[in-house]
Amino acid sequence: MSHTVSLESISLEAALKIAQLTLEHGKSSKMAPLAVAVLDVRGTLKAYLASDGSSLLRFEIAHAKAWSVLGMGLGARELERRASKVPLFFNNLQVLSEGKMPTVQGGILIRNAAGQVIGSAGISGDTSSNDEICGVAAIKQMGLIADHGDPQ
Repeated sequence: MSHTVSLESISLEAALKIAQLTLEHGKSSKMAPLAVAVLDVRGTLKAYLASDGSSLLRFEIAHAKAWSVLGMGLGARELERRASKVPLFFNNLQVLSEGKMPTVQGGILIRNAAGQVIGSAGISGDTSSNDEICGVAAIKQMGLIADHGDPQ
């Protein structure tokens, strides 16, 4: 019996490509300047890119979106639904996470073909739904599963 668990995690190359594709999708769709943070399965920042003209707090917002979905194991749409049903719990999570628990779209779990979480992406800069659209497109373009919290 093994006493260890093997975890797959997103590679630096894949994280950087997802970030690049996210920004390209936003630019080609004429969205506001975006920022994207990609975390590995441990929550470590693997890639961060921001479009020219993105505003000051974009890193913190994008990172928090990626961190919150990874920490809860749920896509941002599901976090958004749950926060509306049990706001006191999510208020407590805000305190425990030192404010890193946004409950808006733009936080996406990245899954491999087997459905295992290998990382997450957080996008910020346009509306939350447009942020999500760009991240989902990039993750799918890489042949991975984008789990935003709604059935695929």
